[in-house]
Amino acid sequence: MTGPTTTTGLPRSPHPQRWRILGLVGIAQLMLILDVTVVAIALPQMGADLGLQRETLTWVVSGYTLTFGGLLLLGGRATDIFGARRLVLAGLLLFAAASLTAGLATNGPMLLTGRVAQGLAAAILSPAALSLVVTIFDGDERNRALGIWSALGGTGAALGVLLGGVLTAGPGWPWVFYINVPVGVLLLLLLRTQLPPQPNPGARARLDVPGAMLVTAATGSLLFALIGAGDRGWGSPTTLLLVTAAVLLYAAFVTRQRLAASPLMDVRLLLRRPVAAGTMLILVATALMITVFFLGTFYLQDHRGYGALRTGLLFLPVALATMAGAHTAGRLLGRTGPRALGVLGLLVAAVGMAMPAIWDGSAAMVAGVSVAAAGTGAAFVVASATALGQVDPAEAGLAAGIVSTFHEFGASLGAALVSSIAAASIAGTSSAGFTNGFTTGAVMAAVAAVAAFILIPHSRPRT
Repeated sequence: MTGPTTTTGLPRSPHPQRWRILGLVGIAQLMLILDVTVVAIALPQMGADLGLQRETLTWVVSGYTLTFGGLLLLGGRATDIFGARRLVLAGLLLFAAASLTAGLATNGPMLLTGRVAQGLAAAILSPAALSLVVTIFDGDERNRALGIWSALGGTGAALGVLLGGVLTAGPGWPWVFYINVPVGVLLLLLLRTQLPPQPNPGARARLDVPGAMLVTAATGSLLFALIGAGDRGWGSPTTLLLVTAAVLLYAAFVTRQRLAASPLMDVRLLLRRPVAAGTMLILVATALMITVFFLGTFYLQDHRGYGALRTGLLFLPVALATMAGAHTAGRLLGRTGPRALGVLGLLVAAVGMAMPAIWDGSAAMVAGVSVAAAGTGAAFVVASATALGQVDPAEAGLAAGIVSTFHEFGASLGAALVSSIAAASIAGTSSAGFTNGFTTGAVMAAVAAVAAFILIPHSRPRT
């Protein structure tokens, strides 16, 4: 006998196939996370084969994360309206098709089209998959399932760097995309038989598509400004115009959310101190993580002359350090409180980023970014606990969506910023850009540590 059902027809009591479904949607979520770091290792080979410049290579990373983050809240609203089952299956189909497009790319525009389509699919699939997990589990099992879900982030980073190196060094960079096609199709077929059918939902709220377009356009304008600043100059009229446009578009988004009948989010939630502190932390931690992978892959492959496989193996300690930092922070958080742990994590990240800025050589770079990764891993845990630990249960879904959105935006902004700062080094004309990039990361982490001390409430998160 099953318990009460949701409006989408899925039972609230534990589903008999719940652990199998968790495994399948967990693999799908892992595929979405992995597609950031797996691509980072392949960037130099992509650039060489397709004749891509630095700006285009940056958009290979930022185009995916921008679309993913910009449409994530819209995907969450669509899940509530159309049902999680439909959107999980649609997202998998679109992600497989987009991956095939990116793998077949013969030029920059085709590659970027595939990446943007992947981001759209991820924005559809990720919130729908998480909604399924929340719906088919109950009680303590739900907490265990969400813990497994949260652990996929560090696992995706670890697998991404290694898999990217193996595939790029072996069959070639297109296979970092091709591998998603059979995996996505297989998951689609399996989930189609495992998930219970859903009746048509009743009354449907409206999707705030204009709001999603405004926030995505605002962040896109800011990314254009940051990526192009390395060539045009930080004070050039074009850079300043794009930054101004981003500010105006963000203001328009806030106005839209206050006036819309069915807004994407309650922007007033961002004014609460814990949520503001958590979103700041997740933005900075993700930007630092992407800085490590983006700078490191060009440093090791283009500057040091290492192959893709060796680069992937050298990055494995970095990914493992991220998971170790997150695991340690999870165990200490209840005793130390979020403020002390958040500040310490960011200071450790600052020290780690400073090491390759001070000392040259592969060993210093790998050791330094591994230290930095441990600090950012702790910051990820503190960010989630701070932003989500003191909101009402009715607001938890919205707060989680905001944190996820800022996670993707942090990846986009981190890649854009470091790409411009290290432009000369990425282009192969100088090695000073790598030093400047790591120095910027160290300063950013130190400044964020001060901000965390001010913003994070001096209290322990609720259990």
